[in-house]
Amino acid sequence: MSLCQQEPRITLARPGFPGLAGLSADQALTRVGVLGSIWPGGAAGRVGDDAGIRYQVEDHVLYGILDVEESDFGCPDFPLQRATADAYRRIFALIERERRPHLWRTWNYLADINKETGGLERYRQFNIGRHDAFVAGGRLTRGNVPAACALGTPAGPLTIAFMAGATEAVPLENPRQISAYDYPAAYGPRSPTFSRAALARLPGHELLFISGTASIIGHQTLHRGDVAGQTREIVANLSAVLASANGRTRTADYTPGELRLRVYLRHAGDQAAVQETLEQAIGTRLSVEYVLADICRADLLVEIEASASHAMGNC
Repeated sequence: MSLCQQEPRITLARPGFPGLAGLSADQALTRVGVLGSIWPGGAAGRVGDDAGIRYQVEDHVLYGILDVEESDFGCPDFPLQRATADAYRRIFALIERERRPHLWRTWNYLADINKETGGLERYRQFNIGRHDAFVAGGRLTRGNVPAACALGTPAGPLTIAFMAGATEAVPLENPRQISAYDYPAAYGPRSPTFSRAALARLPGHELLFISGTASIIGHQTLHRGDVAGQTREIVANLSAVLASANGRTRTADYTPGELRLRVYLRHAGDQAAVQETLEQAIGTRLSVEYVLADICRADLLVEIEASASHAMGNC
């Protein structure tokens, strides 16, 4: 697929994703980047609404999105944890029922991701709820798990968008990093349940999803306070993930210049420095959008997710 040069832009501003509940499935999914920039040619197919999930089903793929209000889980102790577990249980029930049981990619957005409540950071509460749902659904919590990102908004519901398929995706890891699901206990009672990337295949296309990627080596944050340094480290991590992908692809090798990038910035004023660093490292003909969001660790200033698609023979 050829990529056109486009002007970098901040497309989503605080406070996150207002009004998603009133949008149709395709509108909401496009808003968070599941359609359009991810799926070649957009989507068509059967549209439904089930247990609060707006979704579309094609021959091989199901896309969905749901908003969950924490206030619906009334107890004061960790409502986000219970909301997350409930949301993922609903997702698993839907994709099993629709015979698209393999979760390929998820996008998670939650308010105040770095805030501590009840003695535990909210991102860690989210990880417990997600992990509990995977266990309750009889799903793996390490190894063959979906690519994912988790970003913070100042307010609003827990919003989860996802893509699931009729066949398993190929999970990929980054040799420069400890797998997220193997993080030590210092990062919370439950490790994050995601792979660094995934290759999904369907007739005519191979899709590469690279999870939210940050300035982390091993399990430790590098370049605290230095957004350009963090961006350079992210580029190195993206290159390492691409090498893993190219060892498993059934098409031509993926290259940095063909990636569609979504850059999450903690501070809007960092956009120029990040853009300059990316252009120096990858080139000026980038397909990139900038989104204002909090990152899952308080010492991270920037996170980048990526995707690409290659044509392939039917299989």
